[in-house]
Amino acid sequence: MRTEKEIREEIFERVSELYQLRKVGEKFIPGESHINYAGRIYDEQEMISLVDASLDFWLTTGRYAKQFEEELAEFIGVRYCLLTNSGSSANLLAISALTSPKLGEKRLVPGDEVITTACGFPTTLNPIIQNNLIPVFIDVEIGTCNIQADRIEKAITDKTKAIFVPHTLGNPVEIDTILKLATDRGLWFVEDNCDALGSKYNGKYTGSFGHISTCSFYPAHHITMGEGGAVLTDDPVLKNIIASFRDWGRDCWCDPGCDDTCKRRFDWKLGSLPAGYDHKYIYSHIGYNLKVTDMQAAIGVEQLKKLPNFIEKRKANFKTLYEGLSSFGNYFILPTMAVGSDPSWFGFPIQVRNDAPFSRSEIVAYLERNKIATRMLFGGNLTKQPAYDHIKYRVQGALDNTDIIMNDLFWIGVYPGLDSSKIDYIVSKFYLFLNKYHEKGPSVP
Repeated sequence: MRTEKEIREEIFERVSELYQLRKVGEKFIPGESHINYAGRIYDEQEMISLVDASLDFWLTTGRYAKQFEEELAEFIGVRYCLLTNSGSSANLLAISALTSPKLGEKRLVPGDEVITTACGFPTTLNPIIQNNLIPVFIDVEIGTCNIQADRIEKAITDKTKAIFVPHTLGNPVEIDTILKLATDRGLWFVEDNCDALGSKYNGKYTGSFGHISTCSFYPAHHITMGEGGAVLTDDPVLKNIIASFRDWGRDCWCDPGCDDTCKRRFDWKLGSLPAGYDHKYIYSHIGYNLKVTDMQAAIGVEQLKKLPNFIEKRKANFKTLYEGLSSFGNYFILPTMAVGSDPSWFGFPIQVRNDAPFSRSEIVAYLERNKIATRMLFGGNLTKQPAYDHIKYRVQGALDNTDIIMNDLFWIGVYPGLDSSKIDYIVSKFYLFLNKYHEKGPSVP
């Protein structure tokens, strides 16, 4: 009789064959093949790990999740990583954790203010509202699309308790300015790092600066589990609080399938419960079940091995696009970076100048007709989205740049699935569109 190991190895060989079979015949045909703005990049190793985890049939968080958490924490340079089922859930957990009674006077309570931007993805904003906090919006910079860090101090009041900002499209915010303000004023600093995995600021990875940071592993992001996210922190108290909110709100910190990690499972006296009530069923927060499956984590473990290469490929694609479009500065505002930044770009933002002889709609329609996928900067100005018609918020100054970005900016992909032939095709299509407006400029290469 064959051993389990032998059977698994045979299955893995078949999985590898299936992957190779699917890859046969893949070819880019200019003008016919669709060029995505993002996508999953994987090989047989992700498929084998996924099958390996499924054969274990440990359907919740398990050995692969623990491995991934340890390896991502080490990569980013923080002590703790907690996996969850999406980047949006990671943001919800990050803000919810700051409302914990276990934080004493530092906890966020309904009516407290959180400084953020209205320019971006809704699930950066949503957790603020869902926790009955008040978002305070600050405008963004043209070029970086990031929060105007020099305006944050004027927005701070006695009610301000936290700063929660994204690194837009992988482009780091001015962390030094924000971190100093947060430290001097005793504010929580939370990084939405969902679009910026692998970006650096002053030589350190983004996601390692805030009290809490978040990641997303949706297929469009730097690495993928299909669905998935993570919350990272250096603080052991915050780590336990985040785990509690993620795991039904329970006070117990035992891993799934484990009992009595604290060695006093029936010795606790909390709340109005009877003394000795089973710690596995004591709840210190009104939480959720936002865990990830081990099958997803198995994919993530293999993706992490590829992450350094993914980062370099994104940077290279960004550089090629920038060089190819730099001659058209009279029509476009191209992306800029804060001093000390080294972005792992999520996308390549392009803002059409207001005096250009064409609109964003025109060039976007042209690119889409030519099979080049485009995206807006997510929700644009979120205060103008119907979902937020009746929320309570405050604006420091105006959101003029946010409106400009909403009206004039789009972005295209830089993800590792874009090889030189696809990048060259993209640039050539820009040249064809722009040559009719650019009489003295470069011709189509």
